[in-house]
Amino acid sequence: MVALMVIIGGITRLTHSGLSMSDWNLIMGVIPPMNEADWNAAFEQYKQFPEYQKVNSHFELADFKTIFFWEYLHRMIGRTIGMVFIIPFVFFLIRRSLPKKLVLQSLVLFGLGALQGFLGWFMVKSGLVDRPSVSHYRLAIHLSAAFITFCYILWVILSILKPNEENHASKRLAVLSRILVVVVSIQIILGAFVAGLKAGLVFPTWPKMGENWMPPMVFEAFRTSGVVSLFDQPVSVQFLHRTFAYVVVLLVAYIWAASRKENLNRFQRNSIQFLLGMVVLQFVLGVLTLLYLVPVSLGVIHQFGALLLLSASIFLMYGTQSPRS
Repeated sequence: MVALMVIIGGITRLTHSGLSMSDWNLIMGVIPPMNEADWNAAFEQYKQFPEYQKVNSHFELADFKTIFFWEYLHRMIGRTIGMVFIIPFVFFLIRRSLPKKLVLQSLVLFGLGALQGFLGWFMVKSGLVDRPSVSHYRLAIHLSAAFITFCYILWVILSILKPNEENHASKRLAVLSRILVVVVSIQIILGAFVAGLKAGLVFPTWPKMGENWMPPMVFEAFRTSGVVSLFDQPVSVQFLHRTFAYVVVLLVAYIWAASRKENLNRFQRNSIQFLLGMVVLQFVLGVLTLLYLVPVSLGVIHQFGALLLLSASIFLMYGTQSPRS
């Protein structure tokens, strides 16, 4: 369900639907507009904000209903996840069926879920003031929180289903797996910056950016604005995201080559094969998404691919850690 939330969130972003609901109400927000009067009232409320005034002033009610659907679905899945978690958690807690460690892990998950709901609204608010889009920094925080929640769930599942197993991986491979998680996480954050700034539309060419490996605009932006330009200027952000993609691929290739010399168990070997396949697929998806000017389908698949690549990294990190007591 969290993975589905990531997918629907990607569709919401790529269809520019995220600002269609300009308020947040935990209880009443469950009820969508039920008749024409309700729809007109919701549409009139949308008209009060920058996205309609500066971008979508041509919208009719039917157009508004389309973008409203995706944002409403996104929020409803979030609420449903909350119920799917809370009801069985309370039930098993009352029955004292959960070990203390799992209770603590579940409370962490509850906190992450609550934080994610807050961050979603925190992000939306940034697009309701004077700009017709959300802050790319807040978008990156919101997406990162979703990925952290997913990976923590994955880690808890692994600790339950796959406890202690003989580990023949070297310390070097264990360290490399942790470095990989950090590097992939940075690349995901850069991808969120690209999405928030629509930087993928700037240079839809590969392997070069236009006629250059590094466009002169990157130097000019850095000279004018300093380090902040690397995270604020679309051209610079796209260049960083491209460059870091090569770093990820080379690191995975190095890990694969290093692993060939080690006597790994089946889980570790499968983790590396999964990782190798995902990094190749994700790189190809990134190039295609760029060349085809970020269509919704490819954009969503690329975002989901990032989640799978990070999951593969988590599998490897889990599999190469020291045996647990």
